[in-house]
Amino acid sequence: MLPRHMQRLGRDWIAHWNGSQILTLNSPVSSSVRWAGQYPWALFPLPVPSDFSANWRLPPFFGPWRQFQNSSWQLDNFTQSSCFHLPNPSMKSEGEEPLTKKRRLSGQHDTSTPEEAANFSNRKEASCLSVARNEEKCSSKKGTIKRHWEYFCQHSKTMKIFENRETDQSSRESEAKFDFTVMSYNILSQNLLEDNSHLYKHCRQRLLIWTYRFPNILQEIKQLDADVLCLQEVQEDHYRTEIKSSLESLGYHCEYKMRTGRKPDGCAICFKTSKFSLISSNPVEFFRHDIPLLDRDNVGLVLLLQPRFHCKTNAAICIANTHLLYNPRRGDIKLTQLAMLLAEIASVAPQKDGTFCPIIICGDFNSVPGSPLYRFIKEGKLNYEGLAIGKVSGQEQFARGQRILSIPIWPKKLGISQNCVYEIKQQQKEENAGEKLEAAKPDNTEEIVIASEKLSSKLQHHFKLSSVYSHYFPETGIPEVTTCHSRSAVTVDYIFYSAANDDTAAQSGAEDSFHGGLKLLGRLALLTEKDLWTVNGLPNENNSSDHLPLLAEFRLVER
Repeated sequence: MLPRHMQRLGRDWIAHWNGSQILTLNSPVSSSVRWAGQYPWALFPLPVPSDFSANWRLPPFFGPWRQFQNSSWQLDNFTQSSCFHLPNPSMKSEGEEPLTKKRRLSGQHDTSTPEEAANFSNRKEASCLSVARNEEKCSSKKGTIKRHWEYFCQHSKTMKIFENRETDQSSRESEAKFDFTVMSYNILSQNLLEDNSHLYKHCRQRLLIWTYRFPNILQEIKQLDADVLCLQEVQEDHYRTEIKSSLESLGYHCEYKMRTGRKPDGCAICFKTSKFSLISSNPVEFFRHDIPLLDRDNVGLVLLLQPRFHCKTNAAICIANTHLLYNPRRGDIKLTQLAMLLAEIASVAPQKDGTFCPIIICGDFNSVPGSPLYRFIKEGKLNYEGLAIGKVSGQEQFARGQRILSIPIWPKKLGISQNCVYEIKQQQKEENAGEKLEAAKPDNTEEIVIASEKLSSKLQHHFKLSSVYSHYFPETGIPEVTTCHSRSAVTVDYIFYSAANDDTAAQSGAEDSFHGGLKLLGRLALLTEKDLWTVNGLPNENNSSDHLPLLAEFRLVER
């Protein structure tokens, strides 16, 4: 029988040796270590290199206590040659990781000396910029994810990224400038977290309760200090009792749209009243009781905001926020929901001169970069003829649902055309165009009908949109990640915007069909999957959602 003090083994148990060498039992174990409990012929002390500075965890045989009692492990077997250092301060990993993540990261133990590790940690901390807009030094709090600002050189023919703000010399004196920041953040509804607990097996339970999570989320919002917040998965009771009042105390005005049916969460757009005033708020419900295709409770929200600055013309900005259906095998529903959102934007954003005001679309689109749905948003067109329903979002590498999208995808009674505008406005445009076409070619009616039938599998929208993020790190080609939990780590969150002609950060093909347009000045850099697992994925001790907040700074330019 072991002494009583040896029976108190657990996550917090530490055996001290000689004051400076400490054995810590709550850190990853090196694959080179062998245990007497596993191999009875193995005796302590084990041959451990003197420079071995690894973090290691209790071996599997420690799990059942009776198995540990029967092992040949003895405290007296430890000698001075068998010593382990404390985890390096730069190692942020905490808690248990999913087995798939452990296998992926196996063999990556630290072999540097404590002095080298400390120097490297200092250099790394010195190179990181603050996530706060005033660029103060990041907190050294354990488990903190360090992200930096990326600023764009606006007067270069090619896009250049800096970690320090550069003065934009390309703006002319005739331009009225208005700079503002926009955040998109899926804050993870508590109800959805509890309903999908299998996604968070890698997390400690105390980190998943709302009373722990909300202060962290609110602190992130305070620190990033965005002028406009687009939040998804905002639980209605939490919004009513805590979230709204907390944000209002920070100077925000909040607009909220709860999901229909029994779903307790929704989307919110909050803006600082010191920067904007509200022109109109337009909620969008994707559920239609008379259309079987639209039997899901997702929603969107479209706001028209008036910037508080003096300019020659009456400028406005359209901000949209949504959370599309998750189901990877229902691309038909996703595309229809997106078309409904675009139709609402098209009805809100037109200006008196026929152009659209600048548009920003945020949200969780449950689609990956390069997917047909993503390309449709950016390119403004999609020929979906022969497209499998399970391949629309690109969420699954091998789509299980191989049913082909129907033509058209949604019924005519929805009232939205293939150009993603409300049918009434579309009919007016077609009537005007038809009169001109009839006057020019009165005998080609049959050709026109045939042409319209061939175009029936083509979706279009009238917005020239660019993505704030490029989705891959240019130096390595490694994908950026916006969400990370036990099952996956991918990009599904986006900020799209209508770019001005001289916005060098915009993707090619973005035309200035808008009134002035937006310049992307900077963005808060995203992370890789490997980066996130150094803090045990998401949620973790300091980041209390399974999504990262996206943040961009824009300049509204009016000519």
